[in-house]
Amino acid sequence: MKTTIILLAVFAFVLEANAQKVNEADVPEAVKTKFVAMFPGVKTDGWEKENGKYEAEFKQNKIETSVLFESNGTYVQTDVEIPVSELPKGVNDYATKNLAGKKINEATKITSADGTLTYEAEIGNIDYLFDAGGNFLKKDSDSGDTEDDDKKLR
Repeated sequence: MKTTIILLAVFAFVLEANAQKVNEADVPEAVKTKFVAMFPGVKTDGWEKENGKYEAEFKQNKIETSVLFESNGTYVQTDVEIPVSELPKGVNDYATKNLAGKKINEATKITSADGTLTYEAEIGNIDYLFDAGGNFLKKDSDSGDTEDDDKKLR
């Protein structure tokens, strides 16, 4: 019985995870070409596929970075890990007011293809998204997956 429960829990977790590691050989050529054009000379630490998009993870100037592309090579966004101290003031204000006693573990600056800036703050085990001014937007719907837990991890 315990084995069945454990197997069901593992199966549910696997189904829940959105991101999947993929071999570079399985990444569309258009995506790899766009990555090389945007980041010449940079070697990826790995590729993931999430919701039909491809994400390259790498270090740029020793900073954890990832870039997301559509399968046709269209650039979507870049995520750069930043020190928590670089988050807009509103993020800390939100955490203090709404999540008393919880600490911001990690911070990420997200730049979309159109230049829009957002910030992600990992608080507890949940990712919270904020606009450039530090105003709360939403809890990240992908929170709880483990894709970034090794670097947060993000």
